[in-house]
Amino acid sequence: MLGQPVSMLIPEVVGFKMTGKLREGITATDLVLTVVEMLRKKGVVGKFVEFYGDGLKDMPVADRATIANMAPEYGATCGFFPVDDQTLTYMRLTGREEEQLALVEAYAKAQGLWREPGHEPVYTDTLELDMNEVEASLAGPKRPQDRVALKNMKASFELLMETAEGPAPVQEDKLESEGGQTAVGVDNSYQHPSSQPLEMNGEKTRLDPGAVVIAAITSCTNTSNPSVMMAAGLIAQKAVAKGLKTKPWVKTSLAPGSKVVTDYLAVAGLQDDLNALGFNLVGYGCTTCIGNSGPLPDAVEKAVTEGDLTVASVLSGNRNFEGRVHPLVKTNWLASPPLVVAYALAGNVRLDLTKDPLGTDKDGKPVYLNDLWPSQAEIAEAVEKVKTDMFRKEYGEVFEGDDIWKSIKVPESKVYEWSDKSTYIQHPPFFEGLREQPDAIDDIKDANILALLGDSVTTDHISPAGSFKADTPAGKYLQERGVESKDFNSYGSRRGNHEVMMRGTFANVRIRNEMLDGVEGGFTKFVPTGEQMAIYDAAMKYQEQGTPLVVIAGKEYGTGSSRDWAAKGTRLLGVRAVVAESYERIHRSNLIGMGVMPLQFPEGTDRNSLKLTGEETISIEGLSGEIKPGQTLTMTVTYKDGSTKSCELKSRIDTANEAVYFQHGGILHYVVREMLKNA
Repeated sequence: MLGQPVSMLIPEVVGFKMTGKLREGITATDLVLTVVEMLRKKGVVGKFVEFYGDGLKDMPVADRATIANMAPEYGATCGFFPVDDQTLTYMRLTGREEEQLALVEAYAKAQGLWREPGHEPVYTDTLELDMNEVEASLAGPKRPQDRVALKNMKASFELLMETAEGPAPVQEDKLESEGGQTAVGVDNSYQHPSSQPLEMNGEKTRLDPGAVVIAAITSCTNTSNPSVMMAAGLIAQKAVAKGLKTKPWVKTSLAPGSKVVTDYLAVAGLQDDLNALGFNLVGYGCTTCIGNSGPLPDAVEKAVTEGDLTVASVLSGNRNFEGRVHPLVKTNWLASPPLVVAYALAGNVRLDLTKDPLGTDKDGKPVYLNDLWPSQAEIAEAVEKVKTDMFRKEYGEVFEGDDIWKSIKVPESKVYEWSDKSTYIQHPPFFEGLREQPDAIDDIKDANILALLGDSVTTDHISPAGSFKADTPAGKYLQERGVESKDFNSYGSRRGNHEVMMRGTFANVRIRNEMLDGVEGGFTKFVPTGEQMAIYDAAMKYQEQGTPLVVIAGKEYGTGSSRDWAAKGTRLLGVRAVVAESYERIHRSNLIGMGVMPLQFPEGTDRNSLKLTGEETISIEGLSGEIKPGQTLTMTVTYKDGSTKSCELKSRIDTANEAVYFQHGGILHYVVREMLKNA
């Protein structure tokens, strides 16, 4: 977009061999969650992953896309598949011309890119999966790599509850020991000291720990995969026929990644059944998966808040990081679209869907998941209804827009006309004070620590995309400008306004700053006074004093999606460097692109070995000379008692291009200077 090359160290390529076939009842989502788990354990950050093996022969492109799209979740720079007959089948289905198909096949074969049976390419390293061993799975409660077999979900949640709250009550143990759950016993055995009375639509019931309060068929790849979408529709069809209903406390939604999905669900006669269970179309694209789930019903929100209930969302998305789906939902489980429907019917994750009934039919008989789950033959028959004309129609009109889009008045000016009154788009300050030549970079002297963070801090922790409350810095900013809390929308929707986004940086409701004991949320200690305050407020006070800032973190800093505001917000808060044990590739690159130095502790040194509390000052030497890839810098920690300790840090500027960007204060500054130079 900026006309710059993507520079990286030559990556290792890890081969992931796939053999066998998925068993009856196992979905592409189950497969991808298994792949994510395996690759995270293997460790593929900064590497390419190529999938190969004869198991690919019958794997459609939609399934391959589901796997490749989750590369950020398994940490790879990218995941990719070879070209073969399945590629051509997909191109033909989606309306490509035969001439183009012939060209693709000829080129791929000439270049050695075509998958041949039995071919074993040479890789840096390999791992293997027999797809026959994949089982029905979810992942959670807060990381995509934490796979849980469907049969173990109940036990997994009970363990989570016990870890957080102590052993389960004796009454529940007694119910469980007397022969398990029945159609009646299911509801009774959920009873818990924190359970809350609930009235929904005139019906009196109870909200228990584990309640599924959000069930969302959402995500660009899962909801563009015909096999899992048809499976979800078929489950809905069978459930409606038996008289099952979604539990009243479950907020349901359907947000396909493509309008073609709407066409084929309608042609298959499945959309009406999904609607009957509450899975109505809410829009296309990113919804629940990125935090756009919207508010919970008032009664549900009140019950969750008053009981401090640990409730759940089940969604067919890619990411379930803390605080991402909804601020009040502490556990979030990734699952296939058909399992999302099943959990909406069951209403609670404290249920073993492999054994326990989802509900009762019109005659009062228990209905089990096996009674609803479609066969591969049924799914295949439904998928046959997906036709080429659907793709040609929808994508032929993709740039047309509806009447609302066409009615937007657009100024004819060649440059954007900024409005001071807008709370959605404001002129960002990135180029304020920009000079023809970059300023010299100084060493960091006596910086304060803005945040002291642990492992697996995600870009969602750093820059949340979801909703926020009135008492947050972003909420206060909008209220001061006449925006009511019901109109706040989300951080993601206001990413054109730096004033909102910098206030939202490190403001995730689940982030834990180790400078404070037992405090969740975007807070820190303002060291000069010892006050606890919002991270944004503290950063502004440090800026007024001219104090530089650093962030200290553990392993896998910046995991997750390539949230550009995670780097932009960090820069605007006045953070000059991040010191972590390891980085995810995309966020490391983005920090450099915004002029923030990513530094890495040497093996055996970390915030714990240095006994950091956050009240120390940090000085970093080695920035004032020539910036080189991978150079060694020295960090000196000055403790409260005046004692000091030094250690070496490795610069995670990995390439010469990144060094140039950093010297210019970031890629934006570099590009503007180059444009001016060549004007």
